[in-house]
This record gives sequence, C-alpha cells and structure tokens, in this order.
Amino acid sequence: MTQVAFIGLGVMGYPMAGHLQAQGHDVCVYNRTTAKAQAWSEQHGGRWAATPAEAAQGAELVMVCVGNDDDLRSVVLGEQGVLAGMAPGAILIDHTTASADVARELAQIAQSQDKGFLDAPVSGGQAGAENGVLTVMLGGDPAQFEQAKPVIDVYARSAVLLGPVGSGQLCKMVNQICIAGVVQGLSEGLHFAQKAGLDGEKVVEVISKGAAQSWQMENRSHTMLKDEFDFGFAVDWMRKDLDIALTEARRNGAQLPLTALVDQFYAEVQKLGGGRWDTSSLKARLKD
Repeated sequence: MTQVAFIGLGVMGYPMAGHLQAQGHDVCVYNRTTAKAQAWSEQHGGRWAATPAEAAQGAELVMVCVGNDDDLRSVVLGEQGVLAGMAPGAILIDHTTASADVARELAQIAQSQDKGFLDAPVSGGQAGAENGVLTVMLGGDPAQFEQAKPVIDVYARSAVLLGPVGSGQLCKMVNQICIAGVVQGLSEGLHFAQKAGLDGEKVVEVISKGAAQSWQMENRSHTMLKDEFDFGFAVDWMRKDLDIALTEARRNGAQLPLTALVDQFYAEVQKLGGGRWDTSSLKARLKD
C-alpha cells in the first residue's frame, strides 16, 4: 500500500484515483469543486482534502491531472500548493497535458526542495481512464520512475520513460500531432464515401482490415457516420494541445504544415458551436 494524493478529478482523474483506491492504496483527493471530491470519497471510500497542500501531506506520490500550465501552477505552487504539503523524498507526478517548459520549471523547484518530479501526460481518453488502460509518457529521473511505476501501472497498460523531464510532454505533442492528421483523413474519407453513395459502415468494415486501420477508425467512425459528436475528448482541449505542439515546433524548427491546417479546421468547428464536441467532429465542417 502506498499513500497517494490525487489532485484534479475531471473525466480522467476521477476514475484514475478510483483505480488506486480499489487496488488498496491509501488515496486522498483534492478537487477545485469540493462537492466532486466529496462524491468521489463517498463512492470509493478514500479521503478528501480542502487544499492541495493538505491532500499531499504524508503522501509518497502526488498525482496531478488538471487543465493547462496555469492550472498546474495554481495547484502545485504557493502556500496551499502540493509542494508545500509534500515531504522531502516524495514524488510529484504530473498527468496534465502541458508544456515541456512548465514541466522543467516545476521540476527545478521540486528538486530545490529535495522532492521528485515526473512529467507524465496520458493518452487513451475517458474510456482508457475508466478501464485502467491508459498510455503514460514520462520524463524524469530513472530511479523516481521505477519507484512510481508500480502505482502508475494500476491505471496504465503502458508506462514508458522517454528521457529527462519534459520528454513526456514532448512525446504527448507527437501523439496529438499524429491524431490530428488521422482524424482529418478519416473525416474526409467517410465524407467521400457518403458523397459517392457507398454504405459507410461496409466501407469501414472492409478498410479497417487493411492498412487504413486506426484507433480512430475502430472507435469513432460509426458515430462519425451518424454525425454524433457529443462525447470524448473535446475540441477545445485538442486546440490547447495543438497550440502547445505548434509553439514548441516554432522553437525547435520542426515543420508541421498539416497540424497547423487541422488546428484551423478545429477553429472552424468551434465557430459552429462545437468546442465541447469530440475531436472526431472535424467531419462536421464537411457537411453541406
């Protein structure tokens, strides 16, 4: 049993923390909306705290899963932040999809206080979190990774250390770049099939057995054919992630013309009122 704090109970964090408690770890949660933390405690039997610092007291591992760089700083730094509550030797594991810069910034502050830090963004969406089969991309110290991995494995089917702090976030950028291109290609393919008078379901049945197969095709094509987008990873969050990737590309010189184009297509979806639609809603902008 490990004493764990989990900060942020959104669609990802809520089930992730639940898996930890179910596997016998001693979990204390914090959420900005206290009622949600209380509801989690009632459902899973763990404890809840009024501040991030309080949740982190006595924890060997502190997991954070919030929205963006600013949200991350707000729960990590300051008198009520998790670093204020963590003891020396404890490790902060950041599951937020954020910038590599903020990961390095917080790691440096943690190190100055003799506390560990791993940047550990995840992929797999809400379903992956609920089923405990997330992919976790990590950056940080190998010894800290080995210490944290058995606990992370509770909600992950794959957890890989890619290099020093920031490497996890950089890998997550690659993940989102690849997804953007695949979803756009799938949207255009399904749109073309419908315009050509083909049975979209049969098309998917055939091509999903060949080289065109993808996670997006297996999990989103059927709802895309029905123009159903009210679930999954939101367009607003995808644009946040793509902005991080495009900003990093401008710094390192990587050329991302397709990613930049798809980002603008997502901006069009937002103008259609689809900011909270699933990312597969790229197909919605192709309708007549």
